[in-house]
Amino acid sequence: MADQHSEVATATLHTAGADDVADAAALAEATAAAAGVTVAELTTIEEMTEACALLDRIWRPEPGDPLITLKLLKGLSYFGSYVAGVFAGGRMAGACVGFLAADGLHSHIAGVDAALRGRHAGHAVKLHQRAWALSRGIGMISWTFDPLVSRNAYFNLTKLGAVPTQYLANFYGAMHDEVNAGTETDRLLVHWDLTSERVRKALSVAAPPPADGAVVGLGVGADGGPVLGRIDGPRVLVAAPGDIEALRRVDAAAADRWRAATREVLGGLMAAGRTVAGFTRDGWYVIEGQDRG
Repeated sequence: MADQHSEVATATLHTAGADDVADAAALAEATAAAAGVTVAELTTIEEMTEACALLDRIWRPEPGDPLITLKLLKGLSYFGSYVAGVFAGGRMAGACVGFLAADGLHSHIAGVDAALRGRHAGHAVKLHQRAWALSRGIGMISWTFDPLVSRNAYFNLTKLGAVPTQYLANFYGAMHDEVNAGTETDRLLVHWDLTSERVRKALSVAAPPPADGAVVGLGVGADGGPVLGRIDGPRVLVAAPGDIEALRRVDAAAADRWRAATREVLGGLMAAGRTVAGFTRDGWYVIEGQDRG
């Protein structure tokens, strides 16, 4: 899988032109203005201290085990990585941190206050990050997300046009913050080719992939649980639960069944060489192609 990852990244890196850089900056500025926020790099110790505290408030890690430290943020920022804050109403309401990687920029963590959710602040952050990267000659951004969180799947794959390249089972191991505690940390690794036609189209109009003629590889049963289906068609649908975070709170065993089924079906299809074409508004991964060999 590591070789496949490298091939994907190398094939899609390219140099952005001046028009790409200017257009990305204009789009980022307009998106932030529409969301009523400002996104800016953090430069002072005070700002970075506030960002660390904000991320801890969002994820709520165990005492004495901060999500990210001031010293790390300072080092990342000083040596050229991405450390930014989201400001609304004169206060910091979000933060995003990325570090330089072999294939571009890896966006490690991003979070906004609950009060900003639904205002497209997350979209503003990603477009600021895109403009930042292109202005520095970086054509690729990667990140990971939990494949069971359907709103993130739709945002990442359909609204942004990122492409899943690997299914990473229990990638971070056990985590003890309130968001991830008690669940294995499976993640989808995505690559965002910043000036590709796919991304340009997604940023213009979020168009979910076609799902016609598909077989259901993983569906939703009458009890809301996962139901295994067929994977023998050229186009396969894989369901995500409607609200996995709420499900974890009320029925951890059911959430674990979704984790296992998604790892088996989505992870299995990707390992076999299938392509994740995108994610529909009503909660389905659309998988296309044939198995390798």
